[in-house]
Amino acid sequence: MCARSSLNWLVHALAEAALPEVREDLSGVLADRYAIERVVGRGGMATVYRARDLRHDSTVAVKVLQPEISAFLGFARFAREIQVTARLHHPNILPVLDSGRSGNLEYYVTPFIEGESLAARITREQQLPVDDAIDLACEVADALACAHDQGLVHRDIKPGNILLAHGHAIVSDFGIARIVGTSGDSRLTESGIALG
Repeated sequence: MCARSSLNWLVHALAEAALPEVREDLSGVLADRYAIERVVGRGGMATVYRARDLRHDSTVAVKVLQPEISAFLGFARFAREIQVTARLHHPNILPVLDSGRSGNLEYYVTPFIEGESLAARITREQQLPVDDAIDLACEVADALACAHDQGLVHRDIKPGNILLAHGHAIVSDFGIARIVGTSGDSRLTESGIALG
């Protein structure tokens, strides 16, 4: 097993080890609505879980802000991500389906994308066919133009934040989006944490 595979396995194992704790913490408001299945991603601010929407019998992604980040930054940034993302309606932007708080855990729910990220595809293929690269770039540009039309700048566009669904790009993770022209935005990043 190569070093990268070993590291990926270790990260996944550690994330899975924390799952029972999260299941217990999320059991409040989520128990009658979502059944948490497994960890599918972990970033600097949040963990994403694959879950079953019990009401609609569909697969969803539940993004949960890490409690230590919530305590340090406060809920303001995560609430802002939810609000910013929920107001974007575009076929190439991952929509928000639900959001809320369970105990000390803040979360929001999106459709679960069965495909892979653009980063994973690039790692696997090394180089995309030119036509595919152009099509994906156009879809991402169109999604970002929609956000820009609403005064939002993503600030963290990268292959890992572009999901691929049936060959189409879906832009996700508006967590550090900046609302252009608003005052007081800098308060959310004065903690010394580098964003973007």
